[in-house]
Amino acid sequence: MEYCRSNALQPVLQSSEKAVHARGTAGPPVVLTGLVFDICSDAFCAFSAKPTPCDISMVIKGISGKNGRSRPLVRQREIFAWAMYDFANSGYTTVVLTAVFNAYFVGVVAGGVAHTGAKATLLWTVAMALTNLLVLLSAPSLGAIADHLARKKSFLLITTIGCAAATAGLGWVGPGDVALAMVLVIVSGFMFATGEDLVAAFLPEIARQKDMGRVSGYGWALGYLGGVLVLGLCLAYIARARALGQDAARYVPATMWITAAVFVVASAPTFIWLRERAIPQPLLAEGGYLRAGFGRIRHTLCHAREFRDLFRFLATLAVYYCGINSVIVLAAVYAQEVMGFGVEEIIGMILVVNLTAAAGAFGFGLLQDRAGSVFTLALTLILWIGALVLAYFTESRMAFWVVANMIGLALGSSQSAGRALIGLFSPPDRAAEFFGLWGLAGKLAAVIGPLTYGAVTYLSRGNQRLAMLCTAGFFLVGLALLTTVDERAGRAAALAAS
Repeated sequence: MEYCRSNALQPVLQSSEKAVHARGTAGPPVVLTGLVFDICSDAFCAFSAKPTPCDISMVIKGISGKNGRSRPLVRQREIFAWAMYDFANSGYTTVVLTAVFNAYFVGVVAGGVAHTGAKATLLWTVAMALTNLLVLLSAPSLGAIADHLARKKSFLLITTIGCAAATAGLGWVGPGDVALAMVLVIVSGFMFATGEDLVAAFLPEIARQKDMGRVSGYGWALGYLGGVLVLGLCLAYIARARALGQDAARYVPATMWITAAVFVVASAPTFIWLRERAIPQPLLAEGGYLRAGFGRIRHTLCHAREFRDLFRFLATLAVYYCGINSVIVLAAVYAQEVMGFGVEEIIGMILVVNLTAAAGAFGFGLLQDRAGSVFTLALTLILWIGALVLAYFTESRMAFWVVANMIGLALGSSQSAGRALIGLFSPPDRAAEFFGLWGLAGKLAAVIGPLTYGAVTYLSRGNQRLAMLCTAGFFLVGLALLTTVDERAGRAAALAAS
């Protein structure tokens, strides 16, 4: 797989070098946006081609299931189509949750109503908590039902349309529309998170165990490039709007429509080329698919000893994801309120951080398949701890840029490594169910993490430095819990259950 990947990506790398030289005199948004377009267009050509003799090593060999049928072969363009969903949905997290709308909500939408930044920040964290509470309650059962019906792709289409529609609706939110903003953020966030769990459940179907780290890292890296593209488009629009004298209440709505449109268009390859390989399973008892879904969850929990390392890792992931979610949803707020960054500065920084995160996801993905997932994840958690401790002491903007890029390297790699580990520990015929448990752990963290940050900020009368330092504690505890996970035993348990 190594030499095939390098051959397939060679034209992409050459394209990126040409794009950099060709756009050397353009401004940063133009360079980044054009570069991403060039990379993705060449990647499309490279991965949509029919397999060559070399490419055959990228094709996943059929694996017999319990029913004796073999899984179909997987072409490169199908792996690309799966990864394109990461590309498509990353604009939502980057623009809505991380860079633009969260700061707009705190500073404009709720700023006048809450009277203080601390209360407005708390309202934003409450919206995030409610979103993830809904996902927490629904993810495992929806995953089990999707496995039972063999309809992951259909469910994914519903969540994609729902997220894009609610994101577009945010374009009609203005100053004082706190309730409307919170409802639309909750709906869009729920649809996004559910879709993320569903698309992740395809990973065991399209990648062999020894390649999961690389494939997951490739998807996450492409996702960050998608985030760069959407954020670059938004930055170009904001710069033009500000030059015309428009304020945030006029230019932020357009960025929501840009984000929704890119999500719909860029996710098209996923629905065209990604195949549903699961086989519908007949109901063994009355009560419908909902009861069957809850029944599978109950069976999994009752037999947790068979997947001991999976559940240990889910606990580990739930803890360190508290820190990740806090940083994702509050990084722009921290940069604005503590470091004094303006809107364009924040977006520019996040553009660069997305590129750093893409490099981290891809680079650590390669390391993961060679050195092991647990070891690689431990390195990323140490990097997280160092970055957040440094953030607590940082006063200068230049030093904060260093912190931001350290976070970028750790962000992409820690998320990608976590997804790959769940794939390694999941039997292929129950992937959506187990990734539903992954979603449950992640969304539990998304409730606890931002609420903890918001509560510390509120109780300390706006001391976000202290809140950021407390966030580092989640990664420290997660690192300690990770030492209890046996990667070999977890893989063996998944193979035994297949």
